[in-house]
Amino acid sequence: MKPKIRAVTAFVTLDRTQYQKQIADAVTMLKRARTILESRGYPVETIRIATQPFPEYTKGMTAKEEISFFRGLDAIATHEGFILAIGPAMLNKESTAADADVLGEILANTKMTNGTVAVADEDGVHWPAVGAAARVMKRLENTEHSEGNFRFAAMAMVQPLGPFFPAAYNVGFGHQFAVGLESANVVAAAFKDAPDLATARQRLVDMLGAAALDIQHHAQRVDLETGWRYAGIDLSPAPAGNVSIGAAMENLTQQPFGSSGTLTAAATVTAAIKSIAVQQTGYSGLMLPILEDTRLAQRWNEGRVAVDALLAYSAVCATGLDTVPLPGDVTEEQLDLMIGDMASLAVKWKKPLTARLLPVAGRQPGDMTEFTDPNLINVILPQMGPTER
Repeated sequence: MKPKIRAVTAFVTLDRTQYQKQIADAVTMLKRARTILESRGYPVETIRIATQPFPEYTKGMTAKEEISFFRGLDAIATHEGFILAIGPAMLNKESTAADADVLGEILANTKMTNGTVAVADEDGVHWPAVGAAARVMKRLENTEHSEGNFRFAAMAMVQPLGPFFPAAYNVGFGHQFAVGLESANVVAAAFKDAPDLATARQRLVDMLGAAALDIQHHAQRVDLETGWRYAGIDLSPAPAGNVSIGAAMENLTQQPFGSSGTLTAAATVTAAIKSIAVQQTGYSGLMLPILEDTRLAQRWNEGRVAVDALLAYSAVCATGLDTVPLPGDVTEEQLDLMIGDMASLAVKWKKPLTARLLPVAGRQPGDMTEFTDPNLINVILPQMGPTER
């Protein structure tokens, strides 16, 4: 049982004076990596490029010039077939909310570009950044089919050099790459008919570990051939449609996702992943993206899982609130509170979490979403509780 590779991500410290050459060099490496990995039986779904926080290389530009620059870079990404992440608009307490507002406009005017606002680090929660992230989400609600927020996240305690988007970013020299897996199928196979938790965990360690070691071997070959340093592999078992992490966890619990036992299954996946002896980077936890997993979407529609449950599962190492659909009348204040809860949890347990929330313009609780992105599954929008004042 082999996983797919969701992403091979190159990390580039972008220089405005030579960015086109830097991008071309990264694309050359990524395409070579894809050729090597696919020749060994690991289909590569996407190639990606992530930069340092964009305010570092757009300094001195007006907001209008920044938007124009990234529209051009987005066009290159479209032409070359890669996805782009431009790093956090706000990375620390010294960052300004104005950069987050610019990020909202950049993402609203591009198609392949991703970005983030960092709302917490080792110093604690950055509450002005929490509010700025909520504003970006409300801005991106008013994009085509409200899909702009699929490319934006508020992130907390997320370190550089993780391959998964939107939260991938770089600090330092760059010229590195990482691999992210799409391995919910491996979890499903490991958990099927497992007689107990210990057996399920060991099966997952053995099956995913064998694939991870093999992929790492081929990634190290890319390192040697290209001179791009291998930064590691994110073993988070990302799902995709019917390749469902929700169904995989139900193989273990024999209960619908969201029932008692789900948190234990989440902890079992995480413990197995953390014990695999490869060079790890990124989350290396559990991804529960409601809108990218058919079984999770089904359980959401059935009312078996909601925001509070997702945060509870995050306590044993999920990735936070990932692709959570919300009605269009959700307020900025309500978004602020949800992001703040995620950030507070991340700081408490010193773990990487994100909030990727998708309010849908003009849609009410009980309405069905009408996303057109093939990576998104349409679901019923939830009822939002009142905001106390």
